[in-house]
Amino acid sequence: MIADKKQQNNVSAVTGADIAEMSDTPHKPQWWKSVRKSAPALLLLLPFYMLLRYWGVSALWALTVCLLLFMLIVAFLAFTVPKPVAVIAKTGKREGPLSRLSGEMLADFLPDPLVLFDTDGTILYVNYAAREAFPPLARDTSLYLCFRSPEMHSLIQGIIADGQARSTDYLERLPLERWYRASVMTFETAKGEADCFILIFRDQTELRRIDRMRSDFIANASHELRTPLASLRGFIETLQGPARDDAGARERFLGIMQTQADRMSRLIDDLLSLSRLEMKAAIPLKDRVDVGQILCHVVETLAPMASGVGVTIEWVKPDHPVWLPGDRDELIQVFQNLIENACKYGQAGKRVVVTLDEQSAESSQVDALRGFSVSIEDFGPGIPAEHLPRLTERFYRVDVDSSRAHKGTGLGLAIAKHILTRHRGRLIVRSQLGEGSVFTVVFAGS
Repeated sequence: MIADKKQQNNVSAVTGADIAEMSDTPHKPQWWKSVRKSAPALLLLLPFYMLLRYWGVSALWALTVCLLLFMLIVAFLAFTVPKPVAVIAKTGKREGPLSRLSGEMLADFLPDPLVLFDTDGTILYVNYAAREAFPPLARDTSLYLCFRSPEMHSLIQGIIADGQARSTDYLERLPLERWYRASVMTFETAKGEADCFILIFRDQTELRRIDRMRSDFIANASHELRTPLASLRGFIETLQGPARDDAGARERFLGIMQTQADRMSRLIDDLLSLSRLEMKAAIPLKDRVDVGQILCHVVETLAPMASGVGVTIEWVKPDHPVWLPGDRDELIQVFQNLIENACKYGQAGKRVVVTLDEQSAESSQVDALRGFSVSIEDFGPGIPAEHLPRLTERFYRVDVDSSRAHKGTGLGLAIAKHILTRHRGRLIVRSQLGEGSVFTVVFAGS
């Protein structure tokens, strides 16, 4: 039994059964080993014997004393000798921690999804990352039913047909849009036969998002910054030429140039804010915030601006917290944008009404809230119906001149949409010409 183990592994453990099997082999008892280790003590006992004889002790008593001392030394060594190690190794190394880990345990620690399947496309093993990323995956189910896209079917069929490793791009749309680089390779047995296949998914979502943000930023920035840059160049050339000595024109042009520079700065800030939000789209929200408290903060902050344009903000603070899993700063940005837009573009109505609707919440159990909405209503000129579906597009404006006059960049509602998507919320816009607009934010609740 031990010989077989030694042929298979360099390291093997000696169990009680193995010791029983070896009981018939001749071996020295433990006390005899102690006697052998005590043999050098005899060299020290001989001078001691001679010393006792010199002191007049009889030979019998001197020999008896030396023998007792020798037995004490043997007994001491017998109790202090370490017990034999239960691990026998040809290389002299002890058993390592990796020998106690199975292949499945190691696969579960991998951050990338991994699937093992056979020549029929039946799933043999799914690691933890794969179960989290693709819930339909399970043992003894068909891989073709779990991935219905043509590129995945082609990938699986190709490796089964010729055994050649290959890769393809795969898009998972639900629950969130995620891009993967799917790679498949053959898992060969010790005989070199194709026993099964390994499918590994490498998450490429962040890389693609960064590439898309980079291209969108360049396209949008070049489009929106072209006008103020052209304006600045024209004024600079004028100040360097005909208006060089005209003090009045210089003051007027410098004021316009400052306005254009501020507009470019706002554009860049909004684009960077939008990029940061897109990068955090898949990060889960862990904090819980009180929506009523956030609205109170925003209303108090915008009150001076609203009074400056002749608008009164009407808001009734709830008498209990309204909790929501979310990011406080991002929600402040949403409500500040919506209320500020209502004050600026609906100032003809002279008032803005902010309402927190808790129709499905029970007053006695606020923490059991399952859904609520926040509406911002103005009584201004309203928005034409053909513009409503496109309000959250980047740089889309209903009235370009009015938007620029109010220092708008056309990115406010696009930013609000990204924030609400991350908070499981949605924006509903209702408007009629001459009767104002209502922007309603609906949350799924906690």
